[in-house]
Amino acid sequence: MNVEQARAFLSRVFPQNTCIVESIGEGTSVLRQKIGHEHLRPGGTVSGPTLMSVADCAAYVAILGKAGEVALAVTTSLNINFLRKPSADRDILGECRLLKAGKRLMVCEIFLFSEGLPEPVAHVTATYSVPPDWSQHI
Repeated sequence: MNVEQARAFLSRVFPQNTCIVESIGEGTSVLRQKIGHEHLRPGGTVSGPTLMSVADCAAYVAILGKAGEVALAVTTSLNINFLRKPSADRDILGECRLLKAGKRLMVCEIFLFSEGLPEPVAHVTATYSVPPDWSQHI
């Protein structure tokens, strides 16, 4: 699956998504979330739910890169560690890599960054359940 295919697939099966797929590989992804006023919480920081959404979508796209069009892959767990205050005037980038691709579960690691800054704002691990028929591709 390439970037254009991933974007088209997301717009079809997950139209409420506002993340932009920047890159996709076999078990990797980079997504961008443009930050606007609606993503900020009091104190001028990017909200936790916004960061969690970017991480979750980055994991989903990395899984698409490995498994193909698996619309029914679902999050079973997501753990986030907020490391530092994200910049309110920079996009959030989510960089994901697949750590394990099992027959029923896939585990991902995601780093979230304020664009242009070297230190991550959050570290995330996510586990997805995937339909059993995807593993015919293993």
